[in-house]
Amino acid sequence: MSFLELEGKTFLVVGVANRKSVAYHVAARLRDEGAALVLAVRDDAAVKAVEKLFPGVDVFPCNVEAEDEIIRLREQVAARHPVLDGMVHSIAFANYSQGIKPFHETVKADFLQAVDISMFSLMALANAFRDAFAKTASVVTVSISHTTMASESYGYMAPVKAALDASVAFLAKSFSAFSEVRFNAVNAGLLKTSASAGIPGYLDNYLFAEMATLRKRPLETGEVADLVLFLLSRRSSGINAQRHVIDAGMSVNFFDHDIVKKAIRLD
Repeated sequence: MSFLELEGKTFLVVGVANRKSVAYHVAARLRDEGAALVLAVRDDAAVKAVEKLFPGVDVFPCNVEAEDEIIRLREQVAARHPVLDGMVHSIAFANYSQGIKPFHETVKADFLQAVDISMFSLMALANAFRDAFAKTASVVTVSISHTTMASESYGYMAPVKAALDASVAFLAKSFSAFSEVRFNAVNAGLLKTSASAGIPGYLDNYLFAEMATLRKRPLETGEVADLVLFLLSRRSSGINAQRHVIDAGMSVNFFDHDIVKKAIRLD
């Protein structure tokens, strides 16, 4: 038996987009561990695409901005999988159609939509599936490594992710009144995903992160997925209500000698 003992358990993974997404790597690893998968994606078009990646797996559409679709998802999943051993929340959205604006110029509607999709959806999904979770189920959300570093390219999403991180503790506390369901966040450094490619200026930051990691090469999406799987497993049973930074050591290395030397020599 595998160390993680995930074989035969059932997990809902929300947010598979393509082979580059964190959710894809999580789902693929769960499949390899012998777990049963249920996937939720944003719409019917995504269902068709993801079904090709995971043949034979139940894939359901769910626009998390619509409460009735979350309820429908719960009913569809319950009809096929009455008990869930865990859930992975790996969805985020920001409207960068007008480019990156200074934070103080953030459009209210854009900010609230980002909160709804990227943060409140975790609360809404957890609440919808609360009766379906096994008593000791594990819920993991995917966040970012730094929410107080004011990166212009990430715009208003860092404060949104900070709210997501905080919600993990509050969900863990509220669920503790009737279960042992755990909630944790995996806070990843910069990754090469299709979603990140749509962020203006992200590539330059990604290349800097590659230099800033202690090993001088970027964090891999599969490494993030491995941490998610550990937190889904009972091997992490004592870990709850926490944020777990995974950034290949970047956060301790901003004053790396070579990076500083290059920076101060710029004209």
